[in-house]
Amino acid sequence: MGDFTSTLSVSASGLKAQSMRLRHVSENIANADTPGYHRKVVQFEEVAAQDDGAATGVQLGPVELDQKDLSRIYDPGSPLADKNGYYDGSNVDLVVEIADAREAQRSYEANLRMFDQTRQMSASLLDLLRR
Repeated sequence: MGDFTSTLSVSASGLKAQSMRLRHVSENIANADTPGYHRKVVQFEEVAAQDDGAATGVQLGPVELDQKDLSRIYDPGSPLADKNGYYDGSNVDLVVEIADAREAQRSYEANLRMFDQTRQMSASLLDLLRR
């Protein structure tokens, strides 16, 4: 039963990490038109390994701001514009964000399937042991 528990734990950590990743992608998309907004970037970290060397899951590392240059937008009528009529936009690329969202969604679904299949196998094993 320990293997089932560790598998459920790893899948649950993947679910949590991917849901947080989706949250950050959503924030990036929501702020794509916010002047001066820097895209949030996250990396995954392995959670401390068990005594046998097996990983116990993943988590998101610290949120970092993408240091890529901000887009320059020409709008002389904007109150944010400098003397040349430009202001700093964001560095969010919607194509990249949509691709990240799809990848996170698919990874979330894969972890959910793994969690559900492990739960079903565990329940089947318990049913066999009860007989």
